[in-house]
Parts: sequence; C-alpha cells; structure tokens
Amino acid sequence: MSSLPPSSSLDILAIAAHRDDVEQTCGGTLLKAAQGGQRTGILDLTQGEMGTRGTAEDRAREADDAAKILRVGWRRALDLPDGRVENTWENRLKVASVIRETRPRVVILPYWKGRHPDHYTASVLGYEACFLAGLAKLDPGKALNSHLSTVSERTSDLGPRTSGIAPHRPFKIIYATLYYDVRPSFVVDISEQFEGKFTSIMAYESQFSDQDAGKDLFPAHDEIRARVEAMARYYGMLGGVTYAEPFLQKEIGLVDDLLAIPVKSI
Repeated sequence: MSSLPPSSSLDILAIAAHRDDVEQTCGGTLLKAAQGGQRTGILDLTQGEMGTRGTAEDRAREADDAAKILRVGWRRALDLPDGRVENTWENRLKVASVIRETRPRVVILPYWKGRHPDHYTASVLGYEACFLAGLAKLDPGKALNSHLSTVSERTSDLGPRTSGIAPHRPFKIIYATLYYDVRPSFVVDISEQFEGKFTSIMAYESQFSDQDAGKDLFPAHDEIRARVEAMARYYGMLGGVTYAEPFLQKEIGLVDDLLAIPVKSI
C-alpha cells in the first residue's frame, strides 16, 4: 500500500508517531475525504515495537486493515525508534523525502502538546520536514544517504528512492487536537463516517481487546465505544452536528461571504 501511481499525488497526508494514532484523531476526516474522491495517505513514523500490547508485526497487519476501512490509498511506516521519536536532521530528511514523494496539498499533524513525547515531537518534526521539502537546493534523498554513510554503514527504510524529485511544500498544515484540551479552530462533521472511524480503531485487536497487559492504561473493551463516541459527540455539539473531529490551524481564517459562515451564534 506504499506506492503511488506515476505523476500522482495525495490531497491529504496524515502523519503520526504510531499506528492507530491517526485512526483515533482524524480517521473520520480521512474517510470523509476519500468518500468525496480525495486521495488520502498515512505516514506512521514508528512501527510500534515498544507498545505494551502486541508486536510490530501485529500492528502492521492491523494498520493495513484499518487503512482499507478508511479507504486510504497510501500508507507507510518509517523506521524511527518507537518511544524515541527525535527531531534530528536524519529524521527530518526521512519525512521530507516522503513529502516530496507523495506531494500532499494538506498535511495533518499531531498537536504540539501532549502526554506522549513521541506525539508532540512528531508535530514539530513534521512541520520542519514540510519546510525542508520545499527547499530547491536540498535533495533529501542524497543528503540522507550522505549523512548515513558518514555516521554508519546502515541504510534507511525510505521505500522508493526519492533523490531527484522536485521540491514540494504542502499548502496547508493543520493539527489534530482530539486528545488535548485546547479550543479547536474548526471541526469536521463526521456524523456519517463515525461508524467507519470506530471500526478502523477496533481493527487494532492487539491494542483494544481485553487482556492483562496494560489493563491499567487501556480502557476495557466495553468502555471504548462510549469514550470514542463521547469525544465525537462533544466536538459535534460545538459544531452543531452529531459527531465531529477537532483541528487547529495557526493561520487566520479568510472569509469572503459572511452569509456563508456555518455554525449558528445564538
């Protein structure tokens, strides 16, 4: 699922630290976009080898199943160490190479604050990689190979070689804020996509089935739907719909027609 047709590009690329992060924070939005004919993709920075539950192999199979449910056309996991996502030159080059390869118009990143260091580091790493991907005089593939040959003999898991691909910088970067207490800039109505979102989350059986490992960290299976639904209903209420997912943008919004602004004030 990691290749794109020649001369193709993504409309939306969601980047997150771990397999199942995207499903939880913006899976409904990706499904809605795909149903509307947009090309969507997911870049997982790690392979989940440090997870309390399951193995990296389990997570890979589950991620493929979840991607099919969300109708995602492209998905890849990089080789950043799980539990040790760092904003290094090497890692920025890896993500910048993917940005050039997939050429998304919109990138969704995790919010830049949170409990898990991998999550907030992925946010800053993703933003800086988007910037690097647009530098005309930088070839991320060549720079990465040069860096790796200097520090060691190992090779990088970049998938298709990305040297020589033209610079690209996303038009828009937005932040998925579902699991941080911050007022979003906007919400996306996922009322018709909620069941698909929830099904994609439950595709991760290794994470969300009842088991002794991590029982103090993970909700019981019977509680998961209530929690996911409560969050979606809360943000839906803010937007005047049944279910929604929240996002934040750093830029000021631009409005041409005051009569077309959605969501009632009173």
